[in-house]
Amino acid sequence: MCGIAGIIYKDQTQVKEKALKKMTDRMSHRGPDAEGFFIKDNVGFGHRRLSIIDTSESANQPFYFGDQYVLIFNGAIYNYIELREELEKKGYQFKTDSDTEVLIASYDCWKEDCVKKFNGMWAFAIFDVKNNKIFCSRDRFGIKPFYYFTDNNKFIFASEIKPILEIEKITQVNVQVLVQFIAVNLTEQTSETFFQGISKLPGSHNLVYDLVNHTYEIYRYYDIHFNEEISKLSLEDAARLFDKELERSIKMRLRCDVKIGSALSGGLDSSYMASKASKIYKEQKKEKFNVISVGSKDPKNDESYYSKLVSEHLDLNQDLIYPSQKEFRRKINDVIISQEEPFPGLSIYMQNFLMEETNKLNIKVLLDGQGADEILLGYSRYTAAYLRNHSFIKNLKFLLSVPGHYDISIYKGILYYLYFSVFFVRKLRILFRAKNIKSRYRKKIDFTLMKNLTNSYADIFKMQRIEIFWTQIPELLKFEEKNSMAFGVETRLPFLDYKFVETCLSINNNFKIYDKWSKYLLRKNMAGNLPDEVTWRKRKIGFDAPADKWWPYSEEILDKINRSEILQKLYSKKIKKIKNREMQWKLYNIAVWEEIFGMKL
Repeated sequence: MCGIAGIIYKDQTQVKEKALKKMTDRMSHRGPDAEGFFIKDNVGFGHRRLSIIDTSESANQPFYFGDQYVLIFNGAIYNYIELREELEKKGYQFKTDSDTEVLIASYDCWKEDCVKKFNGMWAFAIFDVKNNKIFCSRDRFGIKPFYYFTDNNKFIFASEIKPILEIEKITQVNVQVLVQFIAVNLTEQTSETFFQGISKLPGSHNLVYDLVNHTYEIYRYYDIHFNEEISKLSLEDAARLFDKELERSIKMRLRCDVKIGSALSGGLDSSYMASKASKIYKEQKKEKFNVISVGSKDPKNDESYYSKLVSEHLDLNQDLIYPSQKEFRRKINDVIISQEEPFPGLSIYMQNFLMEETNKLNIKVLLDGQGADEILLGYSRYTAAYLRNHSFIKNLKFLLSVPGHYDISIYKGILYYLYFSVFFVRKLRILFRAKNIKSRYRKKIDFTLMKNLTNSYADIFKMQRIEIFWTQIPELLKFEEKNSMAFGVETRLPFLDYKFVETCLSINNNFKIYDKWSKYLLRKNMAGNLPDEVTWRKRKIGFDAPADKWWPYSEEILDKINRSEILQKLYSKKIKKIKNREMQWKLYNIAVWEEIFGMKL
């Protein structure tokens, strides 16, 4: 895991190492183990390295393939061993044991199609000297970031926004992204960011920069494949395939040369992942597996009872912390700086505490459960999708069992159906959130994605595809990646192995919500391996922050919001009271972010 940066001057200006170093210094946290630069006339690369696979200096970057290619790479190619064997049969020889060398050799062998061979997470740039181009790519689901800025004189890219700001000082807010964040509660639905002019390469896309004409092309190289054969499997066969594919994914993600562990909330996903990973790890290393948990001092939000239960049952090395309000207050600005863009809630601070503790334990690789709810229909809002896809009789039976599926009332299940599957209702809610925003800004709200998402509830595969590529997953991945890399921790996500995702999305949806239980496939495989108290629990919490204790209402918060110049211009009148806690945090976050980054409307 690393940080990458690059500058291309279109007017042939010589790149200076000083400029590249300013960029890499701003993300030294991403790569504390090594630093490197490459400059050839108007092209410059910078790199910060966090050593995970082959920690020797020979694997440092920029990495050279003779005089043909230069590579800077952030991520991990989990199937590098298999690819290396395939390449050796073709005559390739290797000097290191790194996935970096396998990546660049793969490009030499398969050119731009090499990314279709990779199973992993990545953002990289390859200077192809012979063809006078820069080949850039981002992994299928956008786990690793790739930001860029371009104007008439230059093209800049980096793993974070802050390094780009070192070269191009941008203070103009992207108004549409800001309004979408406030009203629609989405920030990743386009390739734009909160900073006007800074974009991100979407997951599953390549960017090819032509150094002769100084033009670039962006194109998609991957989409989720639906497997008809898998969709026809029986429940028993589907459950076995699910378990086999998850085990394969976890095994691949345990490949590293440093200390490794797993996040454990006590929920279904993290508990089962810990059980599978610990078993594999003990067989390989003959020692206990490490897990890190965060508890809440508010009993309403606390899952530590379950995480301790799982740890004791599996005989794990558990590290459990309970962050205080004082610690949260200390972190408010730091997390806003590391996230770089406004974010919707305090759970991100709980995750940040988890990553900080992981760093203290000298664990450099952490497994986490992102993606499980999206691919297994684990959120209560999926009641709407179920109701859109079944007959009246089945829907009636389903509604009667909703309390068992998602721990919500029948009445709330009906409300979810009306809100999530009827676009007019969702649009009214969005407009209500934006009612005090000035008309000229409110008109910037784009309802297209929300309309498509709402309509997709009639086809669960389409709904999941939209959530994975454009709504839910991109936001969660952005928050986690920046939280983890702030402390030099590489997170690996077994549930987002692309083959596993394709398997889960192809499995009959009636096996995901089955016999009065949500995420039934997971529970079925957990049964007998973990305590029933964990396997058959209903309430979903996760690393939920004790907002009432950490973030009580105060005039200080309201004053901060009303002193924001951006919000003064955005809203038609002074904000007197905010009943919605989520909205209160959003606006406060914007006010602090504006001050830290010097932003203006």
